[in-house]
Amino acid sequence: MIFLRAKGGFDLQRLLLGSEDWSFLLETILRTGIMFTIILISLRLLGKRGVKQLSVFELVVIIGLGSAAGDPMFYSDVGLLVCLVVFIMIIGPYKLINYLIASNKKFEKIVEGIPVCLIKDGVFKIENFKKEMLTEDEFFAELRLRGVSQLGQIEEAIEESNGHVSVFYFSDDEVKPGLSVMPGALEKYIRAIKETDVYSCIFCGFTDELKPATQHTCPTCKKLKWIKSSHRKRIV
Repeated sequence: MIFLRAKGGFDLQRLLLGSEDWSFLLETILRTGIMFTIILISLRLLGKRGVKQLSVFELVVIIGLGSAAGDPMFYSDVGLLVCLVVFIMIIGPYKLINYLIASNKKFEKIVEGIPVCLIKDGVFKIENFKKEMLTEDEFFAELRLRGVSQLGQIEEAIEESNGHVSVFYFSDDEVKPGLSVMPGALEKYIRAIKETDVYSCIFCGFTDELKPATQHTCPTCKKLKWIKSSHRKRIV
């Protein structure tokens, strides 16, 4: 066995190989090749869905496979057969659960969840939005990436069971005034209305023409903060 040791007792072999010797590099190449092949076969068995199409359940399966595949590639004390058994125990139940999902709608809802409406006619569905644990900033960023500048452009926004947000738009001639989703817009809120204009509630997006008053209570969410509504059309 060759030991590479620098001055002062520095062990270069330990730095490069840990507790293994140089012969383990060849074994690592073999282990990695075998595990890579097993991963490819496993993913082929899981199907052809893209990453954005994966449900939470499927993401758990993928993470489990990745964890099971990693250690045998470079830990000599982890046997490949043990890893193969883990793969079988993950993929087998996965295929069974997929069969149950396809044959039982109630079971499908339990495992994969259901689509949830987040915006309807330019107004937040507050209770649904709270349940989905989405932050306002990340949701507004998602809308801006889709060319949305204000909620009055949206007929309906639905969070799918895989976490993807589907947005359905009003046509240009149907777009209504709505709550702006542009950065910093909500920081300019007011409580007292000094002039008659169209305003939007910064919490739920409810939009209406308001007349001068010391305060207006939103009929949807009961909040008191408003900003002037945006009249911008959607730019594609």
